[in-house]
Amino acid sequence: MKLTAMLALAGFASLTIAIPNATAAPCTASGLASTAGSVLAQAGAYLDAHPGANEALTNASSSGDAEGAVRAYFTAHPGEFFDLKNIARPLTTLRGQCGGMSVSPAQMSALFDALSS
Repeated sequence: MKLTAMLALAGFASLTIAIPNATAAPCTASGLASTAGSVLAQAGAYLDAHPGANEALTNASSSGDAEGAVRAYFTAHPGEFFDLKNIARPLTTLRGQCGGMSVSPAQMSALFDALSS
């Protein structure tokens, strides 16, 4: 297993261990994965139905200013911004319940890379 993959896996494991016990049920790797999976499925369906938003998010990574490109699109389309914000609400709620835990897409990708090696 690559060193970076092992470190990512260890970092993810330490994140789940450091979560307060008072709200342990949703604050586990499985709770996060279930919530994230549901949110991502809903976001995928939404983006399929809103090709402009899908294109803006898809093309943002090739932009010199990805954050600015996304901000510009959603400033011009506030309804889509609020729709996606509502779709993401379970992750926001989970973050609040679990002491501000945060797992980035890059961390999840590193975890999956570690598990598939």
